[in-house]
Amino acid sequence: MSDIILHHYDLSPFSEKIRLALGYKGLSWKSVVVEAVPPRPALDALTGGYRRVPVLQVGADIYCDTEVIFRALERLKPEPSLYPSGEGIAKALSLGWDRGTWKPAIGVLVNHIGEHLPEEFLRDRKEHYLGYDISKAAMAPKLSAYVQELTAQIDWLASMLRQHGDYLTGTSLSAADLTCYHSIWLLRANCGAEVIDAQLHIAPEVIAWMDRIAAIGHGTKTDMTPEEALAVALAATPGDAGLGDNDPSGIALGTKVSVTPNDNARVPVTGTLAGADAQEVVVSIDSAQAGQLHVHFPRAGFETLVADTSARSAA
Repeated sequence: MSDIILHHYDLSPFSEKIRLALGYKGLSWKSVVVEAVPPRPALDALTGGYRRVPVLQVGADIYCDTEVIFRALERLKPEPSLYPSGEGIAKALSLGWDRGTWKPAIGVLVNHIGEHLPEEFLRDRKEHYLGYDISKAAMAPKLSAYVQELTAQIDWLASMLRQHGDYLTGTSLSAADLTCYHSIWLLRANCGAEVIDAQLHIAPEVIAWMDRIAAIGHGTKTDMTPEEALAVALAATPGDAGLGDNDPSGIALGTKVSVTPNDNARVPVTGTLAGADAQEVVVSIDSAQAGQLHVHFPRAGFETLVADTSARSAA
């Protein structure tokens, strides 16, 4: 098996849930640290321009978004599974949690540390990533609403833990635990655990659950440079997508398509459809620096459309 390479940065909460997944599965992996604010030329060469982090690389196969990264890790090492009770509940809870808590978590975060965030970071998130101003002054008027939203959703976690015990969806850890952990981890790590626990009325069951998740660790990490990761991709051949010609909307393999997140950082990746099913889409791209690549995306949260080639044809 090719090395598992994670492109990430330390304070990225979405990266933290993948680092924990690698630890849970007991995997060794290569760490490529990227900047929190683009440009990221080496990563762009691997993804076709996808700008969110983390990104998982296995040879010449590139996995974008944590949901499809979880799926890749399940293929690479099925046990222990991230879906011990099945995928449905864990995936639905994960998507709902990420979409429902992300903006409120930012609002609480900047209330505590917003004055320390670089202007470059704030400008990037407003103009190119989130589409709204996350400065402390801009978020302050709705702080009460952000606290209310997070308090409600964290209370749901406490209810799940009282029902199931140690984990959210059953007696064993699932991907949902790692997902729901990461935004609370972001706040506690940067603003102080005691401060956040008090502000959001975090129940003892949730605090104990946070401690259990943190104890998993990150597996065995070895540092790698972006240039080394590009060389790995260039020397490799993409694997068989293994999904067949199963696009639910009828797009045929070999069609030029664009894949775009439907919430934020809406930068499309354009390539040739190489595989598709109800959960995943794979596009083939040719990179001058990294050769032929298969770039993988989840279905939920992304739009796969036939690419508009009219402008190029007219030229």
